Amino acid sequence: MLTRHTRWVGLATVIVAMTFNVGIAAARAGWPVESKRLAEAKDLIADEQWTRAIEVLKTAAADPKETGRDEAIYWLAHSLYHAGDASAALQAVVRLEQEYPSSLWVKPAGALRIEMAVRLRRSDVLWWTAVPPPPPPPPGAPAAVRPPEPVKPPSSPRKPGQVAAGRRVPEPPIPPPPPPPAEPAGLLPPAPPAPPAPPRPASVWIPEGFHPDIDQRIQALGYLIQSDADKVIPVLRQIALESQHPGPAGRALFVLAQSGKPQARDTVVQVALTAPEPLRVVAVRELGRFGGPEISKELLQVYSVSDQAVKRQVVKSLGERFDQPALLTIVKQEKNPELRNRAIVTLGNAGGNEPLLVLYGSANVEMKRAIIKGLFNARAEAELIQIAAREQDVNLRNEIHNSLKMLGTPKAREYLQKVSQNR
Repeated sequence: MLTRHTRWVGLATVIVAMTFNVGIAAARAGWPVESKRLAEAKDLIADEQWTRAIEVLKTAAADPKETGRDEAIYWLAHSLYHAGDASAALQAVVRLEQEYPSSLWVKPAGALRIEMAVRLRRSDVLWWTAVPPPPPPPPGAPAAVRPPEPVKPPSSPRKPGQVAAGRRVPEPPIPPPPPPPAEPAGLLPPAPPAPPAPPRPASVWIPEGFHPDIDQRIQALGYLIQSDADKVIPVLRQIALESQHPGPAGRALFVLAQSGKPQARDTVVQVALTAPEPLRVVAVRELGRFGGPEISKELLQVYSVSDQAVKRQVVKSLGERFDQPALLTIVKQEKNPELRNRAIVTLGNAGGNEPLLVLYGSANVEMKRAIIKGLFNARAEAELIQIAAREQDVNLRNEIHNSLKMLGTPKAREYLQKVSQNR
């Protein structure tokens, strides 16, 4: 399980990544080359000369001829914050969102506001960002129109035995609604409803018309999960299960994995079992980061009901956990040669020298080659020498000798020298 410090570092890395990605997007969009003034400010920021950078950036942000005014405002907010003036930094963030709502720099600016809210313990700002009210409909959107009542066909002449006109025919009883379907075994019940949207913070924090995007919501939830896990986990669960794109869903799963809470783990397991394939792969990767011996059982459960892409990730996650017993189980039960051999090599990476040595005696040629790779990755010179000494297949024996040559350990060189002398 990751430490609290590591989780905070991971969340801070998100902010850095946002800023870096904005720079890439700006370059791809063919924006004009930045001014010398803006380049000078960035050099000052790189040297952490905040006061001088602020002076340059204030001039750039006030100059209507500056082609990168939105970027200048962002770096101004960044520099003010690092200089210790959070109030002025927040004003710059709000200014950027009001004057340049479509700018690529709005996203990292929003991330900076979340960081300020954390430092100032403004949980109301974090909660409003995490669970905002739905955005208003776009201007000019047509109001919902009630469909017209269906036209009744004209009445036909009364037939013998038919009820006379004017008498009311009782309507047939409405059948009761069908019972809800039973939950499939092993899956979670529906998540409890998300907490209601909190009151909007003052405009000094959230400008009118601003609505956080999914990344900002997840970032705020990542901070809140440390103190309000029971409220945050259902929101992240909803994002992970209902998101139309694997990117936001994967980031929600990442935050869940950082918490280490049992409810968070159950959510990640459910996604690994039921979501579309790209998201299942992400869920398996995050599931492998949880602590506890029960994770191996859950990963093997996912493996048993998954296709190849998800199975490959299960093998990789088990290897990262150095889980030799689970990997050996896959090796013994998997019928697909590619997956089985991948598990064999991963078992070697996880230090499973002895199980591979035992397995070699009853393996076919394909499996033997995978075992040789696994032992080589584990630098298992003693085991390689043992199988080389009894291997009758010339080609396989040469492969083992080549592996020992690449290892180049004293014991390997001594063995190869003896083999050379006996030829």
